[in-house]
Amino acid sequence: VLKRVIHTTADFDFVRNLLFSPNAVRLGREALRRGVTVVTDTAMAAAGIGKPAAARWGVSVVCRMADPDVRDEALRRGVTRAVVSMERAVAETPDAIFAIGNAPTALLEVIRLIREEGARPALVIGMPVGFVSAAESKEELMGINEVPWIAIKGRKGGSTLVVAAIHALLAVAEAAHKRAA
Repeated sequence: VLKRVIHTTADFDFVRNLLFSPNAVRLGREALRRGVTVVTDTAMAAAGIGKPAAARWGVSVVCRMADPDVRDEALRRGVTRAVVSMERAVAETPDAIFAIGNAPTALLEVIRLIREEGARPALVIGMPVGFVSAAESKEELMGINEVPWIAIKGRKGGSTLVVAAIHALLAVAEAAHKRAA
């Protein structure tokens, strides 16, 4: 995962800033081999995840941010589309991998659902980029013990890094499969 993130960015700061909870890579790899859904917070991340590699394991990739009913509910409730889309994704695919590279509010909502409602995603990849709540949301994720996570400390991140992490996990799943065969 680290190698792919560095190759994606040409930024060696990730040697220090890319952090993993215990067994996160193994658990993420196993989840993908079971065919869990990958939920993203941007259409760009969903589009960037290689469909042939995901299809090999029966993995579907979804992003609900642009769904009209998500938009309508968010407006009605006075919350962000990120909040509504993560609520729906947890309800529909509770064991998914949540790959968040853009919206800190999406990550904060997943954390809230873990802490307050007992959600248990297979893995949370927290990499939102920016100045407003990005670093803080990832710090909150790194305080979670209930589910495995991969996170970038600080303000760096983005959808391309989430895609790089998923591709790395898919590659690890494939390599483990070939070794076992």
